[in-house]
Amino acid sequence: MTRSSLPIAVALAAAAGLLLTACGGGGSDSSDKIQPSQTATTSAAPVTTTPSPTASSVQRPVITLPSGAKNVFEDQHTGDAQKDAILHDNEQWVNSMDEAILKGSLNTPAVGFYSTDKALESSITYIKGYLDKSDTWVGTTRFFDRKVTLMNDGTASVIYCSDESKAFLKDKKTGKIDNTPTTAESYVLYNTRLAKSKQGIWRTTQVISDRGAKQCQP
Repeated sequence: MTRSSLPIAVALAAAAGLLLTACGGGGSDSSDKIQPSQTATTSAAPVTTTPSPTASSVQRPVITLPSGAKNVFEDQHTGDAQKDAILHDNEQWVNSMDEAILKGSLNTPAVGFYSTDKALESSITYIKGYLDKSDTWVGTTRFFDRKVTLMNDGTASVIYCSDESKAFLKDKKTGKIDNTPTTAESYVLYNTRLAKSKQGIWRTTQVISDRGAKQCQP
């Protein structure tokens, strides 16, 4: 499946070199795509994501996702509490965009909670692209080879791959599902930058993606 593009506002100069080692090596392309996601589940019932057990006491928005579309996040536990918290909030950021797309609303609170700066601008534009076309998606997306790097300035880089081969665009007006065959374009490499807020939330600030990246091919 080829999903809609998330506009990439800025290239991460300091993190771009990490793309050479993430998922096996390669480059980045700031004009390609990112995809939304959901917490892994085997239930047909709506999915509700929960706060990380290591998160601060700040009240987080509850992200509720409808059935029919789910994401599987691998590499959730590194053995390092800080890195696990970063991976959790990266996952929640992706979930927040999915919630908005699948609910057909730009007014869900989680998008602004888990992203800021250029990433927030890009997220809103991305979601609006789905809503304007009356598109949604169904199936399963897998996120794998997730790696966290703690930067010297206190921020973090999360680099990972996604497999969209079992996820498909759906036209909400007609109900038609676009069963696009699996190709190299079904796999995407992401490089995100996160910064920790005063409340202890790791918010996504910037993102680079490379659709069809060799590093993520099976």
